[in-house]
Amino acid sequence: MYEAQTRGILVRVKPAYIEDRSTPDEGYFFWAYTVDIVNESLEPVQLLSRHWRITDAGGRTEEVRGPGVVGQTPLIGPGESFTYTSGCPLKTPSGIMSGTYQVTTQHGPAFSVKIPAFSLDSPYAIRSLN
Repeated sequence: MYEAQTRGILVRVKPAYIEDRSTPDEGYFFWAYTVDIVNESLEPVQLLSRHWRITDAGGRTEEVRGPGVVGQTPLIGPGESFTYTSGCPLKTPSGIMSGTYQVTTQHGPAFSVKIPAFSLDSPYAIRSLN
């Protein structure tokens, strides 16, 4: 599990390689990742948008931006959480994802919440020690 906290908003991510949705012989590797956004602050926050940086093992980076997550812009009250699962395909057997969410409160401007960098590793990834 990977974690990051910004201004009382805790983001936890748990990735998992999905063998039955992958076709390694064709260069297609698929991961699901579950994100838990926990509001440990004293006021409600609303998730407005997301920005992902997805980098595969060949160093190719894709940026994904859009409103909300999985079609939602949840309002998360103090002490509450919002959990969702999404997926990411790559053409390589490993990669890394990181990003930010834009959230807003009733009493302030929007701000960025860090999504921790997390590793996408499959059984087909070549391991090396540095």
